[in-house]
Amino acid sequence: MTRRRPRGLTEADRALWRAYAAEIVPLPGRELPPESAPPPVPVAAPPAAPSPTPAAPAPRWAPPDIVVNAPPSGLDDRRWRDLRRGKVKPERTLDLHGRFAQEAHGAVRAFLADAYAEGLRCVAVITGRGSSPEGGVLRRELPHWLNAPDLRRILLGAAHPHRANTGAVHLLLRRRR
Repeated sequence: MTRRRPRGLTEADRALWRAYAAEIVPLPGRELPPESAPPPVPVAAPPAAPSPTPAAPAPRWAPPDIVVNAPPSGLDDRRWRDLRRGKVKPERTLDLHGRFAQEAHGAVRAFLADAYAEGLRCVAVITGRGSSPEGGVLRRELPHWLNAPDLRRILLGAAHPHRANTGAVHLLLRRRR
C-alpha cells in the first residue's frame, strides 16, 4: 500500500507564495487575503548547539528561461505557432552583423528596452548563422543575454521565423502595463 503525502503546503511553498504575492498589486477594491497561520508544528527538542549561519532570504519567483524555438509557458498555442512560422511580422529589426560580442550585447539590451518602452509587440534580432557548424558567437550568446533578469521580464517567447534561417530570431515582447 502506498502512503499518501499529507495535504497542504510545505513551509517552502508558503515562503515562495509570499514572495510572489508581495510583488502583486491587487485590483482596486480588492485586497490580498490575510495569511493563514501555518498548522502547528510538533514541538521537538531544541538543538544542542545552534549554528551561527545567517538565515537564507525567501526565494523570489522568476519566470522560466527563454529558449529559442521552445514553446514558453503562458503563451497560447496559436500565438506561438504564428511566431514560430514567421506570421507575426516584426515591427523593428536589429542587425548585429559585424559587431563584437560586447558591443552587440549592449545594442540588444538598448534595442529591447526601447522597443518595450514604445509598446512594440514583436521585434527581430539578426545575429547571422556564423561560420562554424554550431553557429557564431552572437547566435550562441543571444539566449544568455535574453535570460538576464532585466530582459527576461519583458519577453514572452523567441523563435526562428523559418527553419532554414537560424540567423534571425523573432522576439515577442510583453504588453506594457
